[in-house]
Amino acid sequence: MTRKTNLSLAVSAALAFASIGLATTPSHADPLFWASPRVAVSSPVDRYVRDDRAREEEPAAVPARLRRQVVNYPSSEAAGTIIIDTPNTYLYYVLGGGKAIRYGIGVGREGFTWSGVEHITRMNQWPDWTPPSEMIARQPYLPRFMAGGPGNPMGARALYLGDTIYRIHGTNDPGTIGQRVSSGCIRLANEDVIDLYGRAKVGSKVVVLPMSGRRTASVRSSNTAD
Repeated sequence: MTRKTNLSLAVSAALAFASIGLATTPSHADPLFWASPRVAVSSPVDRYVRDDRAREEEPAAVPARLRRQVVNYPSSEAAGTIIIDTPNTYLYYVLGGGKAIRYGIGVGREGFTWSGVEHITRMNQWPDWTPPSEMIARQPYLPRFMAGGPGNPMGARALYLGDTIYRIHGTNDPGTIGQRVSSGCIRLANEDVIDLYGRAKVGSKVVVLPMSGRRTASVRSSNTAD
């Protein structure tokens, strides 16, 4: 093999290595990243690694009654509608024919529940989190920005509701499913929000039922909450 051929092979190998490095370099800091490869959140490989970990590690943390299952659920709503049963901490994805997929959820704590009809306007995988000013005023210790990833309280997916500050999203604390703990957002275990994300679409109708006999907060316009 000639020196010219050797040099050509070496250059090709170096370029291939560099392209791999560029493809796997994170686009932003991710200090709470678990011991998985340091790859960009947008990388398909990274999403698969994180999604597989979410599916494997969380089911045991969620009580049996709150785990995803198909149930009888007669409804006049069209198939594909999402119904948030706030008092009972369930989310229903209507299948039609009197059936729905039921997921356990965490809902707003006292004073932070709300009700109404919205539509999904945007959907993100492993979203970043920027707490709104109202939340920072109540909890000044919160970060001003957190990159998407397993340590992020937004979890594996986010479905944004209208032009409100509310979202349906995952959680890095599946033990809170079934609890009233959020600032108005609806949270699911990561394995469940991944499943819901695969079924829902932009434009899907979301019906949020009120807490029985409780005063609900008005819907506020903004772009982020928890």
